[in-house]
Amino acid sequence: MNKKDVLEIKRRFKKDGNSFDHIAGCYVDAEKNKVVSFREIFGNLEDDEMHKYLEIANKSLSGTIGNNLLCLEFPTDEVVEGSGGRHDLLMRLRASELKDEAVLNEFYDNVIENFSYVGNYLILLFHDNYDVPLKTTDNMTLDDSEEIYSYLLCAICPVNLSKAGLGYRQDENRIGALLRDWVVAPVDTAFIFPAFTDRSQDLTHIGVYTKNPKDPHKEFWESGLHVQSEYTATEKRLAFESMVGKSLGGDEEENKEQMLDVEEALNDFINARAERLPDEEPVILKAEDIPEIMTESGLSEQKATRIQERFASFFPEEEDAPLASDLLDTRALKNSELRSEKKALQRQVVELTSELKKAGVIAEEGKEVSVVVKVSQEKKAVVETAFVDGRKCLVIPLDEEDTATLNGEHLTF
Repeated sequence: MNKKDVLEIKRRFKKDGNSFDHIAGCYVDAEKNKVVSFREIFGNLEDDEMHKYLEIANKSLSGTIGNNLLCLEFPTDEVVEGSGGRHDLLMRLRASELKDEAVLNEFYDNVIENFSYVGNYLILLFHDNYDVPLKTTDNMTLDDSEEIYSYLLCAICPVNLSKAGLGYRQDENRIGALLRDWVVAPVDTAFIFPAFTDRSQDLTHIGVYTKNPKDPHKEFWESGLHVQSEYTATEKRLAFESMVGKSLGGDEEENKEQMLDVEEALNDFINARAERLPDEEPVILKAEDIPEIMTESGLSEQKATRIQERFASFFPEEEDAPLASDLLDTRALKNSELRSEKKALQRQVVELTSELKKAGVIAEEGKEVSVVVKVSQEKKAVVETAFVDGRKCLVIPLDEEDTATLNGEHLTF
């Protein structure tokens, strides 16, 4: 699933454009009890409810591809009709269009068993049949269709107790403590099955969403869906930072500076490599590239080798190699750019100060300024400091016809 595929499906999650036929759900408490379950014809919902459910559907396919949204593959033996595995359960659930209570309860039980969460949560299921329109090579949409994409959208949302507060109690016509209630929070974990790849169903893959790419619910992906989990872009970046950090060995401030140098070197590597690749082809970072980047950032060969070994251990196979851009900390890189600008300005100040001291424009500490300038070919004048209107100034004595130069520069008065 790429960005275009995701956007094509999300365009359907509008009140006037969606074609969800059924919605089903189960509210689970902190003790993993099914408190209540329901099933509704989506078009029969009240407008307010429909809008809220569509917001949840939209959120279930939001975020960045490769970070919040991943396309995960089922093992080959799982994608066998009648295998009795998780893929088979999803196929039966899709075929039922959420009308079979037995299959729904089997799915809810599977989520409850494999989704690790402390607290109450809501399991929501949507079903849709999308008549995928044909598109021409120039991306023009035709009325004809060759496929109906039947899919499930599942969202798991925490249910939290609302905050205590004061409010207007209409029944008593007074300000008082508001009653606290259980409120459905934004989506934590979601999936779309089957995946929608190149504008067609992909029964060998499933699209998953995680609100927190630092700590996704991989236990649910692996046990609840039986798919091969992958690292999010955030997990890869944090792992890379850890590899470098463990190999530096300096104090905290020194390590921060060196990490910024590494970020700059990695960014330079990406830019240089991208110039040699075809348009839109991503830059892949391999273990063999690590020494070049680390050496460029000023690290010793020994440290570069240690980082390379850790990198190869974390990404053991060539197909595991990450996108180089996934390892960049854009916030740190921005700070690094500001740091570089600050250092450049500091160098300029030092150089300018040195030049001004040489020219006598700035006096050495404890000394008065006294500069000899060339006024004309025949004579020179001594420039001294004096206060004019309360400000310390340089005074250059000139005759009416004189011109002057200072350090080779022509002075105009």
